[in-house]
Amino acid sequence: QVQLVESGGGLVQPGGSLRLSCATSRHTLDSRTIGWFRQAPGKEREGVSYISNKDGSSYYADSVKGRFTISRDNVKNTVYLQMNSLKPEDTAVYYCAASHWIVTRTNGLTLDPYDYWGQGTQVTVSS
Repeated sequence: QVQLVESGGGLVQPGGSLRLSCATSRHTLDSRTIGWFRQAPGKEREGVSYISNKDGSSYYADSVKGRFTISRDNVKNTVYLQMNSLKPEDTAVYYCAASHWIVTRTNGLTLDPYDYWGQGTQVTVSS
């Protein structure tokens, strides 16, 4: 069974930073692409970033490019999302998800390829 546990959310002022963590197993980290998604109140869930298990390549939504960085730690079996220069519009519940399907730039930021999801962590950007 695939387990994904997010942590690191909280309240931060605009311009601040947070680092989200997605803890999982080594097997999941090696066999699945991990993505980060977010869902703001009244909005659909949207893709933020993903990191490939095949070659470690990553991809970002335009709205976060240059501000967010995804990475993985093979010792701690954790995928991180470093979020800098946060804006109020980044406020959302953030989820990590795992996919055993082929993930490319075409589908990697859509919900379709992801078959396991974490419980989410709240990020609030407000002064």
